[in-house]
Amino acid sequence: MSAVGTGDNPAEPEVLAVTKQTLFPPGEDGAYAVTDTQFARPTWTAGRSIPEAVRDILTPFNHVRLGNGYPDLVGIGRLPERFVQGDEVPAQLDSRPLVAVESKGYSQGDVDVERGILQAHDRLADANVAYLSAPASAISGSARSLARDLNVGVMGISGGTVEVFETPRIVGAQAPEAAQAIRFQATAQGVADQSFGLNHPKNYLAYPLAEFHPESTDEVLSRHVVDAVDSARRGAAFLGLVYTTPDGTGLTNLGRELVRLAIDLEGSLEEALRRFEDWQRSRQRFVDVAGEWGTLARWVVYEYPATELLVEELQRLHQAGHEEPTLRELVLAIHDEHPAFAVELFIRGTDSARQAVFRADDSLDADALSRGDVYAAPTTFQLKAMLYHAGILSERGAEPHRLDPEEDVWQLRNPL
Repeated sequence: MSAVGTGDNPAEPEVLAVTKQTLFPPGEDGAYAVTDTQFARPTWTAGRSIPEAVRDILTPFNHVRLGNGYPDLVGIGRLPERFVQGDEVPAQLDSRPLVAVESKGYSQGDVDVERGILQAHDRLADANVAYLSAPASAISGSARSLARDLNVGVMGISGGTVEVFETPRIVGAQAPEAAQAIRFQATAQGVADQSFGLNHPKNYLAYPLAEFHPESTDEVLSRHVVDAVDSARRGAAFLGLVYTTPDGTGLTNLGRELVRLAIDLEGSLEEALRRFEDWQRSRQRFVDVAGEWGTLARWVVYEYPATELLVEELQRLHQAGHEEPTLRELVLAIHDEHPAFAVELFIRGTDSARQAVFRADDSLDADALSRGDVYAAPTTFQLKAMLYHAGILSERGAEPHRLDPEEDVWQLRNPL
């Protein structure tokens, strides 16, 4: 299953790469995982290099605290049946538990499997399921017995494949904020590549109307609003207005309520869609030209989880005397209070970007944050532009090639 050959004595990064590919295979819908920043460096213990192919698998990197430490791997996904005990999922969870993994491998001396099991058990304070992964040859019967007693899963890695030695039960842990950042990325509320392909909220507000219309959704949206139907659909899903399944797209409760409000405002669905023609190619702030529709846009955009965090942090900065904080200042401030969110929301998920912004001690490198190329465009361009049009921010977003993090101002339009 894995493209990484682990050999007879795999080091910890190779063990973790095989584990990640197995638990969170590339392209798996609704799955997202980050690897601890210690694996972003080019060398491992005793000067042993981490192959580029391994780092590519382990990307993206973040430093996420669960329990009393930082797991090697944190992710959200639908676990294969052979990896969990029974099929009962706690009622407060969806079908994608929060997974923490500790890995051990050969470097110098013995593989400390028992210590990895104890570390994984500690992560259960915040995770829903925890695993120890290690070379199969290093896992003893006593280690397996310890793992069973502590409800820790055990995976043995051999020749690039995974054997499940012990299967844990999924528990209903209360995930902390750091873990919520990972779940945030893995769901329709996350900021992933191309999550917001369009930078005007009208395109997403219109999608539920077109979806509800008896004619073809694509044709209705193209006629009245925008030709980029796929981007509009994706953004509407990220804002919680529609949901998508293999069988098609449907309206969420929020999306249905938006349709009702649209009919109340304009008298009919057709008139509501016709109104969107008035705003095509308009560069004016939406809340200033669209009346009640602008207020509706503000309501919908505020429902997006990242918005509340941004508004709270910008208000805090304003009260502390930072009336026009730059992008760089904002990210540093958010990282102080919400470190995992700051990275997931603002920093590109590429190996080069994450390596650039993290220092060896896992703090953020303020100098690297002066570079525009480390930032996630869906946040700094599309999301910021939407917050501008919704009347929340004072300035629109900057296109990636024009982004200057030390000049790009993030300021509330009406700070209190």
